[in-house]
Amino acid sequence: MPYIRKAMMKDAKDIHSIIKESTKDAMVLPRSLSSVYSHLRDFFVAEADDGKVVGCCALSITWDCLAEVRSLVVIPTQRGTNLGGQMVEACVAEARELGVCEVFVLTNIEDFFSKQGFVATDKNILPQKVWADCINCPLFPDCDEIPMVMKL
Repeated sequence: MPYIRKAMMKDAKDIHSIIKESTKDAMVLPRSLSSVYSHLRDFFVAEADDGKVVGCCALSITWDCLAEVRSLVVIPTQRGTNLGGQMVEACVAEARELGVCEVFVLTNIEDFFSKQGFVATDKNILPQKVWADCINCPLFPDCDEIPMVMKL
């Protein structure tokens, strides 16, 4: 049974690989290996019994009292096992520890994040800074993502 832990240096290439694979389905934004290394402290990973990274998720501090859950990926063979939910819970727990007031996500899987306690919101309530990464999205400017928030 995979377990959730903070990412370590040895995980960076695996994180990059599973994010890269998931960008083919436009599930997450692409991230360079350099970006993964630069933001490694943001990541949690799901590690299988054999040591293989089978999922990742990051908590990115965005603004005063605001953080984003991003780059949530679970490899196809592990989907439906609640690893995604466990990684989101780990991010939310860390946000609480840091004193974050609100966590948001930009997603096209609203049902999943609703089950985690997020609520759909108007994108205009989020600071403009939140949308800076959108320019890198292959769907820009025709975004189909829903902004969702969780008050802590």
